[in-house]
Amino acid sequence: MDKTQLLSKLWEQYAEITPSAKKIHDLLEQKGEEIKNDHIAIRTFNDNRINITVLERLFVNLGYEAKGEYHFESKKLFAKHYEHATDQNAPRIFISELELEKCSPELQATVKNILDSCDQKLFDHPELVLSGTVWNANSHATYQFLLAESEYAAWMYVYGFRANHFTINTNALKGFATLQDLNAFLEDNGWKLNASGGKIKGTPEQLLEQSSTLADLHIVNFEEGALEIPSCYYEFALRYPMANGELYQGFIASSADKIFESTDVQLQHNK
Repeated sequence: MDKTQLLSKLWEQYAEITPSAKKIHDLLEQKGEEIKNDHIAIRTFNDNRINITVLERLFVNLGYEAKGEYHFESKKLFAKHYEHATDQNAPRIFISELELEKCSPELQATVKNILDSCDQKLFDHPELVLSGTVWNANSHATYQFLLAESEYAAWMYVYGFRANHFTINTNALKGFATLQDLNAFLEDNGWKLNASGGKIKGTPEQLLEQSSTLADLHIVNFEEGALEIPSCYYEFALRYPMANGELYQGFIASSADKIFESTDVQLQHNK
């Protein structure tokens, strides 16, 4: 699989449970915009079988290089971002993992049991990042247990290995001078934005502004019955030039911390 095929499959898998992303994509294209991706985000646990070191291999083999590292203390997350060595138009890759050792023993045991229940050979598959849930994720009780401590863990249990969000490169849009303009356009067309920490996270002084929709609701068939669970969201990023004139390429941990909340169940209830 080459880079183009991988990115295409990640988009198809993401759009299947995030119909709003395709609608926003089409809406902007109808205005004459050419959509470019700023970055794609992926989630995992820091278990040695499936941690960042495991998931990054496919991207590194396709020419990506590790760049920044980020810590999210309150959410017990660690993340790294990657940039392609030769293709400046390739989207950045952002992989985060839940630091299990910082979680309760009960959550650690639950995640271990989930992973132990799998055919362990699945974790060696080179395209694990496209595999979705390789475990049996049909227990609403397990989802609720994880959700009580970590929304991230609960999301990972239900959706597994896939793109958690794609991000529109706002710098590449012709008809929107600011992120405020893009947000207003989206809201005028009926989309709800993540307002946690403000609708725009980051500042020009920090060299990066970000906003996002709230995650779509996707029907999940648990053994206890079918329920709507927040799936994925669409993000929008505007980058500013550094002192050398080049656009800032990294991420702001405090902003990303609030962007993570786009899949939060509580935000859905506050719509």
